[in-house]
Amino acid sequence: MTSCSFSSSSLFSFNLPNQNSLHRRPPTLHRHVIVSSTDGNSNGASSSSSPPAVKPTRTEDNIRDEARRHRSTSANTFSAKYVPFNAPLGSTESYSLDEIVYRSKSGGLLDVQHDLDSLRSYDGAYWRNLFDSRVGKTKWPYGSGVWSKKEWVLPEIDDDDIVSAFEGNSNLFWAERFGKTFLGMNDLWVKHCGISHTGSFKDLGMTVLVSQVNRLRKMNLPVVGVGCASTGDTSAALSAYCASAGIPSIVILPANKISMAQLVQPIANGAFVLSIDTDFDGCMKLIREITSELPIYLANSLNSLRLEGQKTAAIEILQQFNWQVPDWVIVPGGNLGNIYAFYKGFKMCQDLGLVDRIPRLVCAQAANANPLYLHYKAGWKEFKPVKANATFASAIQIGDPVSIDRAVYALRNCDGIVEEATEEELMDAMAQADSTGMFVCPHTGVALTALFKLRNQGVIAPTDRTVVVSTAHGLKFTQAKIDYHSKAIPDMACRFSNPPVEVKADFGAVMDVLKGYLGSKELRS
Repeated sequence: MTSCSFSSSSLFSFNLPNQNSLHRRPPTLHRHVIVSSTDGNSNGASSSSSPPAVKPTRTEDNIRDEARRHRSTSANTFSAKYVPFNAPLGSTESYSLDEIVYRSKSGGLLDVQHDLDSLRSYDGAYWRNLFDSRVGKTKWPYGSGVWSKKEWVLPEIDDDDIVSAFEGNSNLFWAERFGKTFLGMNDLWVKHCGISHTGSFKDLGMTVLVSQVNRLRKMNLPVVGVGCASTGDTSAALSAYCASAGIPSIVILPANKISMAQLVQPIANGAFVLSIDTDFDGCMKLIREITSELPIYLANSLNSLRLEGQKTAAIEILQQFNWQVPDWVIVPGGNLGNIYAFYKGFKMCQDLGLVDRIPRLVCAQAANANPLYLHYKAGWKEFKPVKANATFASAIQIGDPVSIDRAVYALRNCDGIVEEATEEELMDAMAQADSTGMFVCPHTGVALTALFKLRNQGVIAPTDRTVVVSTAHGLKFTQAKIDYHSKAIPDMACRFSNPPVEVKADFGAVMDVLKGYLGSKELRS
């Protein structure tokens, strides 16, 4: 298994900064500056066919100042509030988003409820055009794929309080060769949510949560920092956005259960990191207890604010298909907030007239951590948590998911399906995808395995437009890929491994190897 050791001695070897010393620095730039990582023309010559460059206007303003200067003076008519999740008809329980509350009076989950009547004062065409008009712009805060839908996310937050890295707007990749070669499909797409600021879809939710915390702190509410339990990606997103806003972040990680690439992110961003000898469920129990005793804001998906950002990925998929609805969307599931977030995004688009239907959703789980799959196979009878075993898909190694009720609600309301993937299946699927030009994470391998199974069963047709959600960047899981291609994983055949060939530094030897490779049946096919 891919893991890293994080002992107490190594913890103290990192000189983490004093969290109270983090401050937001005022902007010092006096004009727009673009820094490129590519080499330019060293002699300064430009192509004769290129139009003359437009010089940026010199200004003392930054993009926040510019947005402030052009802010609309009309009153905001949109609003949102916390309500008990799936509350019975007639329930009057609700809370302001400015309250620090995570559960309803009965102990159940909360949901963010928008004033749909107010949103319906504009028709579907208006919202489609508005959202489309903001794509690819740098106007604050609409350059973000999340905040370009601000009216549907946190409509009452001031633009000055928003903490954003212009996340979202991630690539929707036509998996032409993978679909054709391995699945006989011609309309298969992969939504690369891992191509984001910290390398996972968690950025979409964290920009919303940290922005709201930024607002609360400016209101002088008792919030000294933000904390989370994490299997890796949540902590990376939290620490990055908190660092951007100068807000202390506290991260609790299960020892020896996440990749080094995931571990180094919160450390690099100045989070206070605690490595605990337990699994994610144990870390989650601890952070709940801690946030109930200390003025630390809870950042896990128990907090429904994050789902407001994550739902924008669903809206984005519809945008990228020119507001045509795919037949299927397959999402890896661990703590299960994301499957509900996708449902919520699609359902809002249907309810507000942007589309006329929603896709069927598939939640894919690792067989080593599959409580939702077992619940589904039992006909949605009494849910039973499981003890999650080690899986290469470490971010979904969760046996007692917080959002189980949300996931069941979403799947039952879209005729959804739950599938599972063994360790060998998910690693083979990841390798197959990589062999066609992708570089996906093991969690995407779980979703691709679900697709393989549903295609083989005839549930998904060869012409069905299908989207697989890739939740994290493959570069976070290089050790898992190295182990696979080295055939170093016990009891795994690694059928699609591609190890390097060792050859002597001799022309004849190299030529012999190359001739054998160029004449191989695999290459000709």
